[in-house]
Amino acid sequence: MDLDFLPFMKSLFCNPVYMLFMLISVVQFNAFVNMMFFMPKYVEQQYGKSTSDAIFLIGIYNLPPICIGYIFGGLMMKKFKITVKQAAHIAFWLSFIDFLLYFSCFFMICDNSSVAGITTDYKGMQQDLHIGNVILDDCNMDCHCPTKTWDPVCGSNGLSYMSACLAGCETFVGTGLNMVFHNCSCIQTLGNSSAVLGLCDKGHDCSMMLQYFLILSSVSSFIYSLSAIPGYMVLLRCIKPEEKSLGVGLHAFSTRVFAGIPAPIYFGALMDSTCLHWATFKCGESGACRIYDSTNFRHLYLGLPASLRGLSYIPAIFILIILRKHRLPGENTTSGTVPIEAKVTGTECQEMDQTSKVLNNDVLKTKM
Repeated sequence: MDLDFLPFMKSLFCNPVYMLFMLISVVQFNAFVNMMFFMPKYVEQQYGKSTSDAIFLIGIYNLPPICIGYIFGGLMMKKFKITVKQAAHIAFWLSFIDFLLYFSCFFMICDNSSVAGITTDYKGMQQDLHIGNVILDDCNMDCHCPTKTWDPVCGSNGLSYMSACLAGCETFVGTGLNMVFHNCSCIQTLGNSSAVLGLCDKGHDCSMMLQYFLILSSVSSFIYSLSAIPGYMVLLRCIKPEEKSLGVGLHAFSTRVFAGIPAPIYFGALMDSTCLHWATFKCGESGACRIYDSTNFRHLYLGLPASLRGLSYIPAIFILIILRKHRLPGENTTSGTVPIEAKVTGTECQEMDQTSKVLNNDVLKTKM
């Protein structure tokens, strides 16, 4: 074992700025992992988009701002030669502005999808989600439909059904995605009662809410990534040069172990608690959740990361206080000033050069 390992570890654990920064990173990374891992599911359930469309929209709206934010953050640090204390303030206030913008997402909402037997009754009236699903009704009681099947159709009355059978449909035309079902006894309309595959669209208002959410997420991604480089500078400058490699490695290890691994597990369990209907395999085992209570899903998806990020600002404030009162390792060299020791050493070197020249002259005169 390297003899320097234990002293370096002790030095890092006794470094208050480093330990507080690691705590902030773990808490913030928990929030970040939860948001990014479940964002496609949130867009799918909240705004009625398919999984493929949700992933595509997230990639288009979020990845470019993140890349641009990292580039501008690095250019900003290089252009203005920002000190450690300034970098800490920049990272804190940019992250806090992004945190305040984040609360706007709570107002960009859509209602639950109207699915007969789950979120509404067969007349389209909202039903209590806590009393359990009432899948069967008088209109489909004699159809002997499987109640675990999830193959949703959208009726001409604007109401979705778990399957064409549960909608009471008797005939169909077409194949594949173009299939249309007719003579559906549960669909009460004046004309021909029909249904098409897929859940019903949530409407124009919900589409506008999705656009607002994606635009806000783009701005939020840019600001958050812009603050990442100044924050990482604080990490590098708060530890001694000989401890940097160990400090960076320990920081990466801690964020992955205490955030990257457990966050999807506990967050996924919380999301599953809002499930309204589970898919069932032929063997009888439960599969993936097909539809969630979008209201509770939204509260958990937005509320838990907001709570975690809010807690992370408490140690961040302590870092700002410590940086005001203490000098970090190597801070003098980054501020552009020459250390006193260097000036004294330089003066001594000049005096020694002058003394050596005098001695050499005396030696030459003696020889002559």
